[in-house]
Amino acid sequence: MNATSNARQRAVSAYRRVGFLRPLANLALGSEKYPPLTGVRAVGASIVFFDHFPVWPDAHLTLNVMAFFYALSGFLIVRIYYEKAQLRFNWLTKYFVNRFARIYPVYFLLLTVAVGLQREWHPGVLLKNYTLTHGLFYGTKFIIQPSWSLTVEECFYGLAPLFMLLARRWNFLVPFALGCCMLAVALAISTLGHSFLGSPLFVFSTTFFGHFVEFFAGVYLALAVIRLEKIAPINTTGTWRTAGGLVGVTLLVFAMVLVYRQTPLNLRAIVLINNFLLPVPVALLYWGLLRENTMVARFLASRTMGLLGRSSYSFYVLHALVIDYASVPLLAALSLNRAFCVMTTLVVTWLLSVLLFLYYEEPINLRIRRRFRSKDRSVGLQATLFPLNT
Repeated sequence: MNATSNARQRAVSAYRRVGFLRPLANLALGSEKYPPLTGVRAVGASIVFFDHFPVWPDAHLTLNVMAFFYALSGFLIVRIYYEKAQLRFNWLTKYFVNRFARIYPVYFLLLTVAVGLQREWHPGVLLKNYTLTHGLFYGTKFIIQPSWSLTVEECFYGLAPLFMLLARRWNFLVPFALGCCMLAVALAISTLGHSFLGSPLFVFSTTFFGHFVEFFAGVYLALAVIRLEKIAPINTTGTWRTAGGLVGVTLLVFAMVLVYRQTPLNLRAIVLINNFLLPVPVALLYWGLLRENTMVARFLASRTMGLLGRSSYSFYVLHALVIDYASVPLLAALSLNRAFCVMTTLVVTWLLSVLLFLYYEEPINLRIRRRFRSKDRSVGLQATLFPLNT
């Protein structure tokens, strides 16, 4: 038994001796199949936090951070389910139970808290928010502001079995062409003047149809990994893939800064960069993280980043409530130093999110799967390898 395994066993034994930390013993941190991608979620969630609560007032990001999450979702869903996907009732039931168990319990809990805090009782608003359809209707109130992206994710989850079967039957280009057709139909609907899909800009900014290329960057990457893993280990030497992805993202950041300096804003350029160009370097970066032993990959694969990555979904849904109902009022009432308040909020929110993940999100996820007997290999690889907190 190597030193790493011995250290892991000692850590597990220590967790089990401390009752409060016992849930950590069951996580098997560091045992994920692609550990750096778990750490990516922690970094992405923190960046979203700083966009919503910047250290300097009005210092918001100019780049689509959600592209990193969407590409990751596309990769993980296809990597897990591609070879087993079926359009059969039993398989689809287990697949959707798994997705429901991972996404909905935390969202339902925090949405209910937000409804009470906001005293929002409008039936239409509640119906759309609780059914996660609110991100499809222009002008609908998002009770938890970042939750519009969950509608985007759910649309992809619903369509992913079809995409995977088409790719398996033909090739990647067939489901990609279907995505293009869906975007064209959505844009046509958006010009009819209804709240459903609202406007072309709404389609590109808030719906799956406008963001489908970002998901398909991950889909393409997953198919490449599946092919490669069948013939050889994916680990390789060099750093050019990781470096190339980082350089590509950096160049697009500078491009977006230049676009935002223009008056009036060039919305077409923003959509082009965020929705269609950014997925390319993001996919290259992930390709590097999967294959290259770089300092960036090692940092993202650390146990701490693994724990934060697994807790990132709870963090993503929770952080806006902490900011809006605790930090911002305290900052205004007590005239606190803004930087101190922001950083304290970040730390506290991560601590709360880890606790929420350990004692609510993960236990109820596993309970639902056991109840519906959906945690088996007929649906895909075990969830311990791919904790989908997207």
